[in-house]
Amino acid sequence: MSRAPLGQRIAFQIGRAFRATFAFALCGGFVVLLWRGWFPDLRLPGADLRRAAAATLLTALLALKIAARVRTSERRRTPRREAVSDVELGLVLLTAIYVLLAMSGGVASPVYPLVYAVVSFLVTFHRLAVGLPLAAAAIGFEAVLAFGPTVPPEHAGAFPSHAGFIGVFALLNVVFLHAEVARQRREHLRRVEDEVASMRQDARDFRLISTALSTDSRVRTREEEEVKLSQGSIQTIHQQLFYNLELLRTSLGLHACALLWLDEAGEHLKVKELCTESPHITEAPISAGGGVLGAILKELRPFVLDVPKLSLLPYYAGPAPVTAFVGVPVVEGRTARGVLVGDRADGRKFEEADVRLMANAAAQVVRTVQSERVFQAVERSKHEHERFYRASSELNRALTLEEVYDAAIAAARSVCEFEFAAIATYDVRKGSHTIRRVVGDLAEKLDGTTHRDPSSITSMVVKNKLALPAGGEWRERDVPVFSHPMRIRDFESLYVLPLLVKDEPVGTFTVAAERPGAFPSDRREMLGVIANQVAISLQNGRMVQALEEQATTDGLTGLVNHRTFQERFATMLGRADRHKFPVSLILTDIDHFKKVNDTYGHPTGDEVLRRVAAILKASARKIDIVARYGGEEFAIVLESTDREGARQLAERIRAEVAQQAFQSSKGPFNATLSLGVSTYPEDGRDKAELIAHSDQCLYAAKHGGRNRTVCYGDIAPGQAAAAKLKLAK
Repeated sequence: MSRAPLGQRIAFQIGRAFRATFAFALCGGFVVLLWRGWFPDLRLPGADLRRAAAATLLTALLALKIAARVRTSERRRTPRREAVSDVELGLVLLTAIYVLLAMSGGVASPVYPLVYAVVSFLVTFHRLAVGLPLAAAAIGFEAVLAFGPTVPPEHAGAFPSHAGFIGVFALLNVVFLHAEVARQRREHLRRVEDEVASMRQDARDFRLISTALSTDSRVRTREEEEVKLSQGSIQTIHQQLFYNLELLRTSLGLHACALLWLDEAGEHLKVKELCTESPHITEAPISAGGGVLGAILKELRPFVLDVPKLSLLPYYAGPAPVTAFVGVPVVEGRTARGVLVGDRADGRKFEEADVRLMANAAAQVVRTVQSERVFQAVERSKHEHERFYRASSELNRALTLEEVYDAAIAAARSVCEFEFAAIATYDVRKGSHTIRRVVGDLAEKLDGTTHRDPSSITSMVVKNKLALPAGGEWRERDVPVFSHPMRIRDFESLYVLPLLVKDEPVGTFTVAAERPGAFPSDRREMLGVIANQVAISLQNGRMVQALEEQATTDGLTGLVNHRTFQERFATMLGRADRHKFPVSLILTDIDHFKKVNDTYGHPTGDEVLRRVAAILKASARKIDIVARYGGEEFAIVLESTDREGARQLAERIRAEVAQQAFQSSKGPFNATLSLGVSTYPEDGRDKAELIAHSDQCLYAAKHGGRNRTVCYGDIAPGQAAAAKLKLAK
C-alpha cells in the first residue's frame, strides 16, 4: 500500500486528536477546580497568589485559540468543524470569565455584569446551534460558583436571578438581534443582487458599443472592457469546472480530483479547482519541472501509478491514504495548460476506461475555457441582441443531448426566422449523417434517418469545414441537402453550418426559409457562433451521458450497480402491485470466491466475475434487472415470473456456469454458483422482505452443500437462520 509510513500516520492522528480535545479537557479541569474553590479571592488578605498563576495558562490558551482562528483559512472548513471550533472558543472564553469572577468575589464580584455581555456576544454572533448551548454552559458555570462546597451559603440565593438574567439576555438577543441581523443580511443580499444586475447591464451596454470604440477611446479603454467581461467569465468557468470535477469524482469514486493550472511562465502549477474531503491539499505553487507532474507536461500523455509514494504527489501537504493515481495533461492545441489529477483510497486501480474518461474531462476543461473566450468575443459584437444572449445562455446550460438539440433550435430562432431546421451528427468512419432533431417540413419522415450521399450539401460542408451556400441563397436546387431519396421542399434561403470541435466535424446544423434573403451576413455570423456552441454542447452532452452511465453501472461487469438496482427494483414492485403480476428475485454468489482470488489471483477473479455477469445478462430478458449486488454477489429481478419460472432460470444459469472452464496460470478450473429465490407476492410484499428471504435461501443453499438453487417455499421456518449462523461460525 502506498500510504504514509505507519509512524508518521500515528503521530499525525495523535497530534490531531490532541489538538481537537485539549481545549475541552482543559476547560473541564478548570471547572473541577472552580467547584472545589481552588481559585482564591484576591481581595481577601493572605490570598494564595501562586494559584492565580494557573489562570495565566487559561489566558494564554485563549490568546492562542484566537490567534489560530485568525490564521486558519476558512476555504475548506466544513460546517461541522466550524461549529466545533466556535463551541471550543466560546467555552474557553466562558471559563476565563468565571475564573476571573472566582478570583474577584464569585457571584458577588463587581465585574459580574461582564457575564451578561459575554453571553450576549456569544448568542448574537454565532448560529443558534452554537450560541444557545454556550448560554446553557454559562448557567452551568453559575451553578458551580453558587453551590460549590467552599462557597458561602448566601451565594446560592443569587443563582435563580443570575440564571434567569442569563436566559433573558440570551432570549432577547435571539429574538431581537438575530432578527435584526437576518434583516440586515437580507438587505445586504438585495443590495448585492442589485449591484450585480447593474454591473451586468453595464457590461451589456458596453458590449453593444465596444466595436465602435477606438483603441484610444476616452469613454472606456479596451483593457477596462476586458476586465469587466472577465469578471463574469471567471465565475462561470469555476462553476463549470467544479461541476465537471464533482461529476468525475462521483463517477470514478475518487478520493481527490484536482485541476492544476500552469502559470504564465510555465514553471509552477497551482490548484485551480478541487473536489475532495481531504484537508491536506496544498494551496502553495507546485514545481512543474520534475516528478510525475513534470513528466505529464513534458510528454503530454496520461500517467497511471499503482501504489504511488506520497512524495510523488506534491499536491498533498500532509498524509493521505492514496492507493492509485492518474494524471492527464490539459492541452489546448499543442500547448500544455495544466494537469487534471485524480486518486483513489479504496485500493482499486485505474482502468483504461477511467483514463479515457479523465482525458475527456481534461478536454472539457479546455472547451470550457474556450467557450468563455468565444462568449466574450460574441459579447463585444455590436450586431448581437439580448434575445441572442438569452438563447446562448440556455444552450450553455444544456447538459443532455436532448436539451442541447432543443436549445440549439431555440437559439437559432432568436437570431432569424426559418421554416425548417435540422441537427445531424456525422460519423467520420462511415461517412454518414444521422438527423437527430428536425422541425418543419417532412419532420416525421426525416427524424432519425441516416444519409450517405457524398454529393449532398451536408457532405460538402463537413468535407470543406465551411458553411454552404456561401451567401445563404439556395440556387442549385438539383443538389440535395441530405440525399436524393429524401429531398426536402424547395426553399429560397438555405444555410448549412458545420459543427466543429478542434477543427473536426461532428455534425451539421441546417436552417431553411421560404423567403429570399433570410440569412444576411450578420445573421450568418450569429448562426456561426451558435454552431460553435452547439458543437461544444454536443461534446459536453456526450460526456454527461457517459458519466451518467458510469454512475449507474458497475465498472468491472457492466451490470447495473447496487444503488440503481434498489431504485429499479422498487419501481418494478410498484408496477407489479398496480397490475397484479408476480416478480421473482434471484440472489446468487460464486462459491468459494475468496479461494479463487487467493489461489489464482485477483485478475483471474475479475475475469470470473465478468464471465458470470455475461452469462447472467445473456440469460435474462431486456425487461429484467441484472445487477452486481456487491462483491461476488449478483441479483436478478424477473418481471412477470413466478417461483417455478425463476427456479428454472436459476438452474439453467447454475448449470451453464458450472460448465465453464476458467483459465489461469495454474491451469483451468471451474466455479459454481449458489442461488436463492423469493417471489412476490407469496414470499414477501415489499422489497426489503423479498431481499431478506432470498438472502436466507442463499445461505440455505450454501449450508446444503453449495452449487444449488433454493426457493423460499422449499425451506422450513428457522432453517435459513440456523444455516447462516453455522456458516458464520
